[in-house]
Amino acid sequence: MVLPADDAPSYSGRRRARGAAGYVHSMDRLGSLARRYAPEILSVILAVESAVEVTLRRHAPHQPYPGWFAAPAIALVIVPLLGRRRFPFCAPAAVWLLAAAVSFVDGQLVVTPVSVFLAGMIASHLLGNLSDGRQARFGLAIVLCGAVIVVDNQPGHTGGEFIFIPVLFAVAWGAGLALRERAGHAEAAERRATRAEDGREAAARAAAAEERARIARELHDTIAHAVSVMVLQAGAVRHKLPEAHQEHKNALRDVEQAGRTALTDMRALLDAMREDGEGVELAPQPGLDRLSRLLEEIRRAGLPVRLRIAGDRFPLPGGVDISAYRIVQEGLTNALRHANATEAVVSLQYAPDQLSIEVRDNGQGAAPGNGHGHGLIGIRERVRLYDGEMTTSTPAGGGFLLMTCLPLTRHLR
Repeated sequence: MVLPADDAPSYSGRRRARGAAGYVHSMDRLGSLARRYAPEILSVILAVESAVEVTLRRHAPHQPYPGWFAAPAIALVIVPLLGRRRFPFCAPAAVWLLAAAVSFVDGQLVVTPVSVFLAGMIASHLLGNLSDGRQARFGLAIVLCGAVIVVDNQPGHTGGEFIFIPVLFAVAWGAGLALRERAGHAEAAERRATRAEDGREAAARAAAAEERARIARELHDTIAHAVSVMVLQAGAVRHKLPEAHQEHKNALRDVEQAGRTALTDMRALLDAMREDGEGVELAPQPGLDRLSRLLEEIRRAGLPVRLRIAGDRFPLPGGVDISAYRIVQEGLTNALRHANATEAVVSLQYAPDQLSIEVRDNGQGAAPGNGHGHGLIGIRERVRLYDGEMTTSTPAGGGFLLMTCLPLTRHLR
């Protein structure tokens, strides 16, 4: 297929972009593998370097060790580091045990290559970095004893080397121990953060369940009242019907019985949802008709509140009325207790198909741990019950803004 001239640059550009992306991905993967296996790669390099070094020095004067023994022996001292992942204690410990053993055969061989010294430092660091404290301490003893043996078998050693050399490797062990403790603190902090997050999630679930139960108890009165009215009206109509309409009277009797059964079932369900020791609420459930009393209570508690109403007020469905009151109540309670606010504004906007509620304060906003969490969970459950919307924000001038919208269409049909 021949591409138009105008599309050729874009096609080649896309191909170059894919090639560059593939190259970057390959390099990232290579870098990740290199970081993961860096000690193993370094161990191989040290083993090869030490074998080459002692091989090149085998013809030097005053080198007592034979070439056939030197290269494999010195490489054997370093090779155990390759097994550090599978044998985190035995592999670095073997480095020092083999170094001490080879020093009995030839005391100069172990101390000649610099790579053996580096391997000893790595082994000491790995032993100090062990998660098992007992193994780490035993590893320190192996390092110190191995260092003393190597120094003692070295021709021409001085007295100060018996102190300086073991201390040097002990410092490497201590560095490993410090990193292990730092990693342990980080893991402990991560576990605490995970437990705290799990605790917050559990508390949020408990708060949501508690709010659902509270909503159910509040709606019980509204629903029970409506069903009771229907039962009474059905009974009144049934008694007024003449005997000639026996079929209609039987249907109305079934309606009455179904209504009474529903009321009984609702009461049983409410009793089951009520926690042990929780008394029955005898006071009527509040609605927006009691909003002025709520605002006065908040003012007496120390928070000035202003009320703004837009639109023509009209009676709301019972459940919506209760939820609207509770939303305002929870928003003002948060502003009073947790936001350190000095003023709050409640706005109600009536529309034919919805009721909008805003609670704004000039406090510190929704800072972590200021108490907004569980209150907002309860409000969210109420809004979700009526397929409404809820948003929270921090206005430009500061404070906290809670906005909810409760649809009325399905309740007014």
